[in-house]
Amino acid sequence: MQLDELATPAALIDTVRLERNIQDMQQRMNKLGVAFRPHVKTTKCIAIAQAQIAAGAQGITVSTLKEAEQFFAAGISDILYAVGMVAPKLKLAATLIQRGCALKIIADSVESASAIIAYSEVHKLPFEVWIEIDTDGHRSGVNPNSEELLAIGHILNQHKKTLGGVMTHAGSSYDLNTPAALQMLAEQERSLCVRAAMRLRAAGLPCPNVSIGSTPTALSAQQLEGVTEVRAGVYVFFDLVMSNVGVCSTNDIALSVLTTVIGHQVDKGWAIVDAGWMAMSRDRGTQKQSKDYGYGQICDVSGKVIDGFQLIGANQEHGILSQVNPCDEQNITSRFPVGTQLRILPNHACATGAQFPAYYMVKDQQVIGPAVSRFYGW
Repeated sequence: MQLDELATPAALIDTVRLERNIQDMQQRMNKLGVAFRPHVKTTKCIAIAQAQIAAGAQGITVSTLKEAEQFFAAGISDILYAVGMVAPKLKLAATLIQRGCALKIIADSVESASAIIAYSEVHKLPFEVWIEIDTDGHRSGVNPNSEELLAIGHILNQHKKTLGGVMTHAGSSYDLNTPAALQMLAEQERSLCVRAAMRLRAAGLPCPNVSIGSTPTALSAQQLEGVTEVRAGVYVFFDLVMSNVGVCSTNDIALSVLTTVIGHQVDKGWAIVDAGWMAMSRDRGTQKQSKDYGYGQICDVSGKVIDGFQLIGANQEHGILSQVNPCDEQNITSRFPVGTQLRILPNHACATGAQFPAYYMVKDQQVIGPAVSRFYGW
């Protein structure tokens, strides 16, 4: 199938870039001497997760129990659910464990740890729980130097083998854009998570796993002493946010949206395409970065960036393509005639991918095989 046979908008994956991204990350982790547990929330696609495991990944990370359920049904059993556990979700987590899933869950509070232990006692079912550590003040987690860390550890250790380790995510790395700053945060992420593990061990508590990671810190860490595994997700596709951070170029971005020019507003210098925010998402993550890409970077149908043009606006099913610098005015109708196919690189691959039920694998403008499904839900 050729690209011009696809109904647009459609989500495309450049297989050459995808395979390169998978191999490069795995080889980096191998060189640093740690296991790699990719975060599959980016793709929510069994075929891609299987490719990551084939490259050497050990287990996966998920952000919903629906993901855990789907990937376990596909034969992947070593799964870390990396969102704080609450009591109403324990029944589904327990069901997965009873079916044979090696599911790990996380807690970052006395309340969460207590709820897990209470459920475990009533239902006679052990959980493996990792304590989430806050290493950058970005989101969730317990302070690695706090007494609460040890209190959580003691609660979980009431049932032997329940306390499985510590984990962290330095999400503030997305706000950085220099190698020096990224390396510094990567070391901060490593050292503080290792510090938490050492404090637990010094208190007589087990801590076999030390799990860290974000795409920017995974690609910036210089050494990972004391770490057992790294997690990263968006690296598999990359996106414009990651390009601004400096850990990839636009030539590494594997996900794009195929769109068609459907009209013009000549007096405004606009071409109208059939990819609005329902295709690209409303994520404007590049808006606060060094380069604002609007709703996405315009490329020709082969995937080559067309400098000077972006998707500057988006309605539900309409996207507005325009020049970034109107002083360098071009005739929009002759530059992008109605019927022209284009690709748009996304700001945030996770958000754009979530708009589509399936991906088309593409190599040299040729669609390879049938669409590859992804899934939804919590």
